[in-house]
Amino acid sequence: MIDAAVDEGYGPVADAFRRNFTQRGEIGAACAVYRDGRKVVDLWGGYRDGTTRAPWERDTMVPVFSTTKGVSSTTLAVLHSRGQLDYDRRVASYWPEFAAAGKEAVTVRQLLSHQAGLPVIDRPLELRDLSGSPALSAVLAQQRPAWTPGERHGYHGTSLGWYESELVSRADPRGRRLGRFFAEEVAAPLGLDFHIGLPAGTDRGRIARIHGFRPWQMMLHLNAMPPSFVRAFFNPRSLSARAFRNPRVLGEPDNINRPDVQAAEIPAVNGIGLVRSVAKLYGDAATGGAGLGLTAATLDELRNPAEPPSRGLTDEVLRVPTRFSLGYVKPFPAFRFGSASGTAFGTMGLGGSFAFADPDTGTGFAYAMNRTGFHLWDDPREVALRDALFAGVLGEMPQRPDRRARAAARR
Repeated sequence: MIDAAVDEGYGPVADAFRRNFTQRGEIGAACAVYRDGRKVVDLWGGYRDGTTRAPWERDTMVPVFSTTKGVSSTTLAVLHSRGQLDYDRRVASYWPEFAAAGKEAVTVRQLLSHQAGLPVIDRPLELRDLSGSPALSAVLAQQRPAWTPGERHGYHGTSLGWYESELVSRADPRGRRLGRFFAEEVAAPLGLDFHIGLPAGTDRGRIARIHGFRPWQMMLHLNAMPPSFVRAFFNPRSLSARAFRNPRVLGEPDNINRPDVQAAEIPAVNGIGLVRSVAKLYGDAATGGAGLGLTAATLDELRNPAEPPSRGLTDEVLRVPTRFSLGYVKPFPAFRFGSASGTAFGTMGLGGSFAFADPDTGTGFAYAMNRTGFHLWDDPREVALRDALFAGVLGEMPQRPDRRARAAARR
């Protein structure tokens, strides 16, 4: 039950995709690659619902969890290219209320790079608060940073998207929030079938069902998830626990299947759409950004190395070293992706999804699945596809980290 449209020479990627079903427990998945503006790999197969055995079709949409972050951040890159957003200006210059509680000097760059100290929202939220309500805006503005902005970084797992959306609404002359701006200014021009906040009337028969794990099951997979993160996640007072449990409904991966969760605007978490649409987005960014309207200056910003916080790369939430820049993950020793230059940028999602642009090879890559794995990145299914593409087809570096970096990331 696998369908493929693969250009000559890209067969190793299709072979790896098939092996994911026979050897790695895949239920349903899709993978797409754009190279130099052309779709060269389009794979889908298995079951969109492993319980009912409904097949994964060509038009099956799938929730991609935090792979959404890169899509959302590309929306801000469009505003940057239009001169409506400056990465080095203070957030409060667009959104004056944001200056409360010691955040007056936080720059857009620091916020997007997870350095603002805002991974946790202390005031309890409900789903009804999430789609642009004045209550959410006030809560975000009043939040006090967990560390001095710029000194440390920590994964803003769910909060980043709401800060981005509020910033978009202040920078956009029409006051649109991120979900609507993306739909009108990014998805429509590129012809993407991808949504941040699923529109009413969407055919729910097209949506893959996520088969998620229970949080307690992380304790059984310490060979995949870093023990330092798992220990922190089960300490209810830690940043690691608090960053992912507000609103509480987001604390269980299976809840991403709920229609009300899919309809809400959660730009860090609940993007839903075709995997090939995400690959097309990144493929455009990797080859000059003409469809997105990205300028050379913006593309340079996205390609450039991450600017690290002043007190080191240990992530205060994930509890391992990481690198972030302008809303994206950048390559680092324990997570090598794209070509060796390090110009690639993208984001990974809970359970194994991943999408990114590699400007050196003109490549946009995207993979998503409906059975969630336990790796923070480099899920064996995903990295097998990426390695087949970059090492096997393009002759670039292997996509797996060296043993020492992998071991350090698991501590």
